[in-house]
Amino acid sequence: MSYCSIIHRHLWVLIGILLPLVLSTCSDSGPTGPTDPDDDQTRQTGWYWQNPLPTGNVLYGISFTDAYRGTAVGELGTILRTTDGGTTWVSQSSGTTNDLRGVSFTDVNIGTAVGELGTILRTTDGGANWAKQTSGTTNILFGVSFTDTNHGTAVGKSGEILRTTDGGAHWVSQTSGTVDWLYGVCFTDENTGTAVGRYGTILRTIDGGATWVKQFDGTSGVLYGVSFTDADNGTTVGMGGKIMRTTDGGATWKYQASGTIAWLFGVDFIDANTGTAVGRSGTILRTTDGGATWVKQSSGTTHWLCCVSLADANVGITLGERGAIRRTTDGGTTWVGKTSPTTWIWDVCLADANRGTAVGTGGIILRTTDGGNTWWVSQASGTTWNLNGVSFIDANIGTAVGKGGVILRTTNGGTTWVDQTSRPWETLHGVCFTDANRGTVVGVRGTILRTTDGGTTWITQASGTYSDLMCVSFSDANTGTAVGGGGTIVRTTDGGATWTKQISGTTNHLHGVSFTGADTGTAVGDTGTILRTIDGGTTWLRQTSGTTSQLYDVCFTDTDCGTAVGTSGTILRTNDGGSSWVRQTKGTVLDLFGVSFTNANIGTAVGAYGTILRTTNGGGM
Repeated sequence: MSYCSIIHRHLWVLIGILLPLVLSTCSDSGPTGPTDPDDDQTRQTGWYWQNPLPTGNVLYGISFTDAYRGTAVGELGTILRTTDGGTTWVSQSSGTTNDLRGVSFTDVNIGTAVGELGTILRTTDGGANWAKQTSGTTNILFGVSFTDTNHGTAVGKSGEILRTTDGGAHWVSQTSGTVDWLYGVCFTDENTGTAVGRYGTILRTIDGGATWVKQFDGTSGVLYGVSFTDADNGTTVGMGGKIMRTTDGGATWKYQASGTIAWLFGVDFIDANTGTAVGRSGTILRTTDGGATWVKQSSGTTHWLCCVSLADANVGITLGERGAIRRTTDGGTTWVGKTSPTTWIWDVCLADANRGTAVGTGGIILRTTDGGNTWWVSQASGTTWNLNGVSFIDANIGTAVGKGGVILRTTNGGTTWVDQTSRPWETLHGVCFTDANRGTVVGVRGTILRTTDGGTTWITQASGTYSDLMCVSFSDANTGTAVGGGGTIVRTTDGGATWTKQISGTTNHLHGVSFTGADTGTAVGDTGTILRTIDGGTTWLRQTSGTTSQLYDVCFTDTDCGTAVGTSGTILRTNDGGSSWVRQTKGTVLDLFGVSFTNANIGTAVGAYGTILRTTNGGGM
């Protein structure tokens, strides 16, 4: 294994991409290794991942101390721990929502992670507890390398280099001689190390960083990762498939033919000859001759791979965007693990604390009966149309609606779904049932459909608007409200025989609405719009959301307690009927489209690329 068991790098182009659908941890059969006390996952707090598992966040850094035990870090303070070589992962509490970019462990217990805003975290118990250290900088730190318990170096933005000789009790800024951003660092002993970064910068020290000497300045391109197996032999990788090699401690660096133009973000060598580089679009390259030849391997994914760690000539693991985890036990001949289709989940409905249904693109229907510990994919919907809305009145009876006017009905919890569509209606967005028989569906161009016989027949109702209707909420069989484009709000008190347009006071599109009684309701929409009524919509008052994000859905469990979700992982919570809305710690930066609560504490949010988040304490920490 390389002295630098973790290669740290930064995707300087923002990976603003979304999470795909994954319903299990890595499927490959890894070795059964030693166990750690933290293997038993404690009760989750706040919002935590249920799909994909173990996370859908980007994983930037990885550090293994042996073939079994390793730690990965990533977006929004994500820290994952494995004790079986990456077959299963347990989420650890980092105490931060700052992105973590690099991590370095010197033994199974002692490790350091670094990231945004100068964040440095330290553990001495294998990650059961992480303590924040004072870095003295607000610059983002991309890489860190420790050679023993005490001696470590972190690098980052604008040529930042920090050094500790006491395990991080004190971090001292060193003079790098450059303002170029540094993305990777590797030390082979407490004195000898190399840092790489933007514009092809390569810096070298042989005195623990007292002096740093520029070895190479390519004036173009970016170097992201670096790996040395001893003081002399090292490899760095970067933009455009760039690979450079030194066999004399960096006195000379020579280009190698990578055979790709894909950006390479990570590299790891186990000896002077055997190494692996990973990068954009699932690129994996392998060499067994010190880089004289690099062979492309099939990763089985198109996700960007950000880091790689090799345990020996055969066993290795690579991580990346959307929580991608790929593992090999045969030197890369095959890479297996978590793979992710690109399904989006548009809506979710919880029947009770354990049972819920989510719907999404391509007619996908997911079901849980254990509080979301497992989401089964998928139930046979019988359609490939996108499903936009779902409503269950109990654990068994539910209706899903979507594109092409599709309406699906189940009376057995989704074991079978029956298509009730009898004619080519417009795209349908929202559905609400108040009992087994009576329900309302809304859609584009003011479409409203009503059934009083469980969907055997659907009757078109006059909405009085041509605006798209996105969501509908009924508080009883007769009283309901629908919202949509241009601030449209329509109301009925007679089961939809008549719909009356209300004055919303906004032209922003409204996407979600939730009523807890005939009079009290909340609507949400574009640019953080939140509207509240306590008189059945006679008056709608705008509330302060504290965000300009688009809000796609809202769910209230009583007059006071409600949650709204939206773009970029926005989650807002109120416990006072919206007098104040508080942004909750989000588990993702991906768009959230649907939210459902069974009581004030237990809820599920769903969104882009298969995102499913869960809370059992109202989203609080």
